[in-house]
Amino acid sequence: MSGDEGHEPAAQPEDLGRFFMQRANAGDLDGLMALYEPGAVLAVPGRAQVAGKDAIRQALQRFLDGRPTISGESQPALRFGELALTSTRSAGGATAEVARRQPDGTWLWVIDQPRIVG
Repeated sequence: MSGDEGHEPAAQPEDLGRFFMQRANAGDLDGLMALYEPGAVLAVPGRAQVAGKDAIRQALQRFLDGRPTISGESQPALRFGELALTSTRSAGGATAEVARRQPDGTWLWVIDQPRIVG
């Protein structure tokens, strides 16, 4: 199973955005981390990008420290083989991510740009 034990894996790339919103609203850092590949890259709004599990964990912890309440709608993914471009639209803007199909058929993000419009 991809991701961390106890967290439902993304069977489709569109699941990632929905899971992110649910887990962020619940303050579930481990659940958020289960959405990323170990070497993933995350753009941190207002800062430089970070890469790897440790740096992403720190950035997401800072995000969760603000006790966010987020809502939005995952858009249909654009797929190309083992890759998919995912996006979530919300009142605050939109996101863009690249997901990769894992050997077990589940999906994880490898690139995350949490704010492209807004």
